[in-house]
Parts: sequence; C-alpha cells; structure tokens
Amino acid sequence: MDYQLLKEVIDLVEKFDATVDSTSYTKDLSGFRRWVFDAERETSNPYAELDWDGKENGRSADSEISTLIVHINRYAKNYSRSAIYNSAFSTQEEFIYLINLKAFGAMTKTELIKRNIQEKPVGTQIINRLIGQGWIEQHDSLEDKRSKIISITAKGLAALEDNIEKIRRASQIVTGDLSHAEKMHLIKILQKLDRFHQAIHVENIGPAQLIDIAYNQFLPQKN
Repeated sequence: MDYQLLKEVIDLVEKFDATVDSTSYTKDLSGFRRWVFDAERETSNPYAELDWDGKENGRSADSEISTLIVHINRYAKNYSRSAIYNSAFSTQEEFIYLINLKAFGAMTKTELIKRNIQEKPVGTQIINRLIGQGWIEQHDSLEDKRSKIISITAKGLAALEDNIEKIRRASQIVTGDLSHAEKMHLIKILQKLDRFHQAIHVENIGPAQLIDIAYNQFLPQKN
C-alpha cells in the first residue's frame, strides 16, 4: 500500500477542513470533491481564453469587463435595497457609511466621503441625514479646527445590529456560487484594479480632461 499517497490525502482533507468556508463548500465528500476540482482547474490554466457576446464581431475584453462590472453593481444595489426594506435606512450609502465608521473608527468628514468615492455635496447630504437620525455625531478636530470628526453613536451601532444579518446575506448573494479560492482570486484582481483607479481619483481631474489624462498618463502604453 502506498502510505505516502494516503498521507497526502489526509493532509489535503485537513487543509480542506481548516481553511474552507462552509458557505462555499459543504463539509462532506461532495464538497471536498468540488474543492479539489476547483483548485486543480485554477492551477492548471487560470488564464484560459474565454468567449463572450460580440467577441466574434470585435467586441473587446475591456468592453466585456466594463459591462460585467456595471451589471454586478446593479445586482448588488437591488440586494442592498431589499436588505434595508422596511428599515430606518433610506439608502444603501447610509449603512455603508456606518459600516466604515464601525470598522475604521472616527475620521474627518472629508476622509469618510473619500472612502466611499463620492462627491462632497452628495456625501455631505448623507452625513447630515445620519446626524439627523442620531446615528453619527461630529465635533471639531483638535488638529484642524476647520475639519469635523465623524464618529458612530450607540444608536448607530444599534441600527447596524438590527439590520446586519440581512446586509450579510445580501453580500453573500452578490458573491453567488464562487468557491473560496475563486473569491480570493477575485479579491486580488479587484484590489489591483481599485489601486489603479484610486491613483487617478485622488488627482481630482475634471471631466473635460479625465479620459485623456487617465488614458495617456496612467495606462501602460503598448509599443
């Protein structure tokens, strides 16, 4: 009997049990087989050429990616609206602001708005609504009297707690039937893409020049 093979199988089962989220794979033989299959498929040829609508007519990969990102964003908004239905929240941005304050602590009004990639007038409106609800509070910064420090209140934490289960379910639905490995791979790609766009965003380039500057100065230029 090949005891080395048996040892490798046992090690693989232990890794599956220790690292795999039960929401991605069932903790049984069927889930284990799917996990092994997915892992092998990703390592064997992770960048295989794919097909998409319109490719045969010259539609680019860039176009397909942009379209898919827009679609996923719209699906996510639908789930978010459902998560806050019949709650005290008016928009998904309100609980996103609260989640950021809970996760990262008090910050200036400008930092909070920038973290959510929004224009100042829109972000200010959201903050004012949250203040009106008693979910956040603001006070002058000790370092800069012109800045306001925003923090979440006990009432805001309670509002999050009352709705957090539906919010978590909405997040899980957005990632669908992706395996744990696929989620990790997607996070890596999206983080890289986010860093690219964040570098452009902080430049505060006006719409008249945004496309030209982003294309000519930030995209890797092909020979």
